[in-house]
Amino acid sequence: MNQAHTFDADVAIIGYGPSGLAAALCLGHYGIKTVAFERDKDIYPRARAVTVNDWTMRCFQSLGLDEELAETMDPTVALRWVTYSGQQIMRMDFPPSRLGRHPTSYAIYQPSMEKVLRAANERHSDCVDVRFGVEVIDLQQDENGVTVSAKNLATGDIKTTRARYVLVCDGGASATRERLGIKLIGETREVKWVVIDARVKRWWPERHILTFWSDSKRPVVDIALAQGNHRWEFPLEPHESEADFSTHEQLWTLLNSLGVTSDDVEIHQHAFYRHHVRHAERWREGRAFLLGDSGHLMPPWAGAGMQSGIRDAFNITWKLREVLKGRLPASLLNTYEAERAPNVAFYTGVALQLGRLIQQQLSDEELAAMAPKPGEPPPEPPLLWNPWYEAGWFTGSVAPDSAVGKMVPQPRVGDAHGRLCWLDDQLGSGFTLLGDGVDPRSLLSVEDADAWSGLGARYLCVLSPDQRGKGVDDIVDLDGALLIWMRRFGVKVIALRPDRFVAATDVGGLSVPDAVGESPNVHITQSVKTTV
Repeated sequence: MNQAHTFDADVAIIGYGPSGLAAALCLGHYGIKTVAFERDKDIYPRARAVTVNDWTMRCFQSLGLDEELAETMDPTVALRWVTYSGQQIMRMDFPPSRLGRHPTSYAIYQPSMEKVLRAANERHSDCVDVRFGVEVIDLQQDENGVTVSAKNLATGDIKTTRARYVLVCDGGASATRERLGIKLIGETREVKWVVIDARVKRWWPERHILTFWSDSKRPVVDIALAQGNHRWEFPLEPHESEADFSTHEQLWTLLNSLGVTSDDVEIHQHAFYRHHVRHAERWREGRAFLLGDSGHLMPPWAGAGMQSGIRDAFNITWKLREVLKGRLPASLLNTYEAERAPNVAFYTGVALQLGRLIQQQLSDEELAAMAPKPGEPPPEPPLLWNPWYEAGWFTGSVAPDSAVGKMVPQPRVGDAHGRLCWLDDQLGSGFTLLGDGVDPRSLLSVEDADAWSGLGARYLCVLSPDQRGKGVDDIVDLDGALLIWMRRFGVKVIALRPDRFVAATDVGGLSVPDAVGESPNVHITQSVKTTV
């Protein structure tokens, strides 16, 4: 048989950090034959990411992992910005989530989170082959697939693996990205920061509130991690170097400035880093796709770096599933960057703006714009906006007044047999059309019905609790949140993608979206865009 048509796996994953691990979990859940390459068998011991929110947890809910992950996390109550004198500049309390069963935000301890995810992926060993202790040294593409060459670091042996597609998840210093000839655009900030991780010995006032000590010279991130861990991030001043904070004794001078002593915590470890504002000039080269830090790097202020990589994984993998199963054309994969790049740009802009607030770089006019107007509730902070995409695999207008491109809320529902559950537990892992009191098929043309059915779509009628059901395709919106949301946009039927974003509505047309065109180059901007 011609080697070009012989495959060891459908998808190869280079790197097994959070992005690669999430991709492997999704592909294993879908039953897609996958191989992952990773240099290090042990989980990286440093807790780099500090938070996950309800969108990310909803992703893991689709894999049945959210509750197990939540056991390793602590809900985040609020964020606050204060000065060293104790003046509170701003506070943001987290409201209940509209996306499901979990709080709006969690504090995490990343090594524990990854341990749960790795253990879960071992259950997919029948279709996901994770190869530790290997380094990818070459990647060659042709019109049919990708050949990955990997060296065993213990023996020096080199083995080639043939796959249809490859996901590049080997981090900000990605050697694979360089082999693909993709440039990383942007800047690395000059200021160096020291991160201090500690284990809590006793409680201190409001330890559980994520605090940004706002100061033009020494702004500090002060954050409770999960499982009794705590972190501080201090910028080094121009006259300081790593040598000035190489020992725990030297680090205590920084913690003492915040009133934290050895009675409160035990220093566990520390490290130095710089903030990056960088993105790949393109996210795709042939059959290779960049995920996570290999494609984009942002400052930590919005807590969205790791989460953006995980969302990349959930976005590209359902599309790979549909292409590999032959249900949608390969051009669907062009929508990966079209959807994810503007979303990453938005969170990068939010992070930069928050960084300016923390470092007291905002003007009086900018601060005034963030304050609530007299007699009005405060504006919802961008970090709490519901997920949306600006463009991609959608039919009809993607606009603030359209349901298209937005993630549907997830209320509690009842099924036709009286079982109460969360909406996603009814939707499954495929496409679903929901009708407000109607069978969605009644508003579809014959051609559109055939197209959605060809994708394995389900059709559900959404009822209010005071209505009588007619059959197995009914679900009851117990608190009315789903129906209120649909009526807000004036729609009777919505077509949901596997990732719970609205692909089409009866207002804009219920045809299956087209997936054509070239993959765009969408640039990370430093502005915060506004949307509904």
